[in-house]
Amino acid sequence: MNPTLTRTWSAILFDLDGTITDSAPAITSSLAHTFQLLGRPVPPAHELLAYVGPPLLAAFREYAGMTPTEADEALGVYRAHYSGEASLDTAIYPGVAGLLERIHAAGIPLALATSKPEQNAIKILNHFDLAKYFTVIVGASEDEVRSAKADIVKEALVRLAAAGADLSAPVMVGDRSYDAEGAAANNVPAILVEWGYGSPAEATAATAVVHSADQLAKLLLG
Repeated sequence: MNPTLTRTWSAILFDLDGTITDSAPAITSSLAHTFQLLGRPVPPAHELLAYVGPPLLAAFREYAGMTPTEADEALGVYRAHYSGEASLDTAIYPGVAGLLERIHAAGIPLALATSKPEQNAIKILNHFDLAKYFTVIVGASEDEVRSAKADIVKEALVRLAAAGADLSAPVMVGDRSYDAEGAAANNVPAILVEWGYGSPAEATAATAVVHSADQLAKLLLG
C-alpha cells in the first residue's frame, strides 16, 4: 500500500465482480453450462476463473480460441443462463457493504463501473440492497459496443458529471489489471484489492493495493 495515496476523493468508482461480490460460482457455473451446450470441453475451474473480469466476448476469443461468430453464440448462451437465478449465486465480501454505506454517508458520489451487463449489475445490487448507495450504475451495453473497461469508466465519469459530481479527484477500486488499465486510460488512479480474482502480477498496474476492507476504507475515507 502506498500511504501517500490517502486523500479526500471527490468521486469513487467500484468494480463489481471480485471487488464487491464474490461472483465466481455464478459466473463459472454459467460458463460450464455454455461450454457443455456448445459441445465443447469444459475448462478446469482455474481456467474458468480467468473469465471473471474481462469482457466475455474478448475472453471467449482469447482463452477458448473462438472465432468472432462462435464468441457471439457463446455469449448468447451464457447470458441466457446467467440472467436467471444463476446470477444470484454470489456473496458480498466481508466489510464491503459497510464501506459502501460509509462512503455514501460521507457524501462522496459512488459509481459502479463493471464489464457485466448493466441490467444484471443493477439486479445484483438491488438483490443485496446496495443500489441505494450508488449515484450511477454503469455496465456493458447489451450489444457489447461498450464492454472495454476504459469505455465503461469513461461512461461512468460522464454520468457522474451529469449528476453534478465533482470529478477533480476520482479514484477507481477494482481487482484486475483491466480495472487499473481502464482507469488509467481516463487519467484516474486505481486501487486494487487482493481478495478478488487478480494475480499478484496484475497489481503492478495499480496505484495502490489493499488486502482488507479496513485498509481500503483508510485510503478512501482517511
